[in-house]
Amino acid sequence: MQKVTTIPYSIQWNESHITILNQQELPLKTEFLELHTLEDVFDSIVTLKVRGAPAIGITAAFGVALAANALEDEFFPSFAAKVKEAITYLASSRPTAVNLFWALNRMESALSGSTTVNEAKTDLVHEALKIYLEDEETCRQIGEYGLSLFKPGSRVMTICNAGGIATARYGTALAPFHLSIEKNIHLKVFACETRPVLQGSRLTAWELMEAGVDVTLITDSMAAHTIRTKGVNAIIVGADRIAANGDTANKIGTFGLAVLAKHFGIPFYVAAPSSTFDLTLDSGDHIPIEERNAEEITHVGGIRVAPEDVAVFNPAFDVTPNELITAIITEKGIIYPDYKENIGKYIAH
Repeated sequence: MQKVTTIPYSIQWNESHITILNQQELPLKTEFLELHTLEDVFDSIVTLKVRGAPAIGITAAFGVALAANALEDEFFPSFAAKVKEAITYLASSRPTAVNLFWALNRMESALSGSTTVNEAKTDLVHEALKIYLEDEETCRQIGEYGLSLFKPGSRVMTICNAGGIATARYGTALAPFHLSIEKNIHLKVFACETRPVLQGSRLTAWELMEAGVDVTLITDSMAAHTIRTKGVNAIIVGADRIAANGDTANKIGTFGLAVLAKHFGIPFYVAAPSSTFDLTLDSGDHIPIEERNAEEITHVGGIRVAPEDVAVFNPAFDVTPNELITAIITEKGIIYPDYKENIGKYIAH
């Protein structure tokens, strides 16, 4: 009998509130939080209680539906204006992940297709649920395509957490590993800890262990040595935004892994849904890079590990040039260079 991944759902819609898996508490505690207000949703995204580009988009979509349902205004034009204010507010929570804006644009389109308050409230809930369900199926398809690139026994490196808890289910870069368990195919994973917020050690290692995947945790600075001494065959990562030419923004440290992959002659794969592509940007030079609080670097576990008043540079993401990417794995298929030509074809398909 086929196995099924056992990781918990990270986002659930409950009519009066949203339930999320609090990723700040992992791996020491599996805690679920209830988000009852628009401000709760905004805070959950900013503080990384919910994170991962697809999960951020889904949570924001549910947040719009939640905010709409809480409005008592019966006059549709003023109701619609308030919902649009909620959309604008949520759009300001994180600047880099394009899925956030993609999901909010879909919610605004659903609103514009309504003519009454009750109709709009129903349409917004349905659209958010549709985004959620589409993402689960999208992730499974990405996993199927990604798994086809690996052989039984492959040794694969990843960074950050592009897993089931960062999406509706299965994940993007981690989806092949979850499906490998379902299909009884053994893969060996090396997970970079992903400084400074440690999504690799806190989240990816936890998630893959929960699923039964063979995973070994390493520090980011051990990547080159690990590739050389442990026979790593490939690297796979997620993405927060992909430009029209294939330049990819992902968690800080991804660019370095791509450089290592080229040096060692191993494939470097990006796994992302089509909603992560931003065809309005010609290249990664135009992708906004979020810079986060200095305390993420100066403190570990709330304890200061750096001198007082030291200057800190803390970009959350970097951009990997398209020439370092072997292929981009989407729910519509695997895209190979020339990315400028082929991305448009796949996304339009």
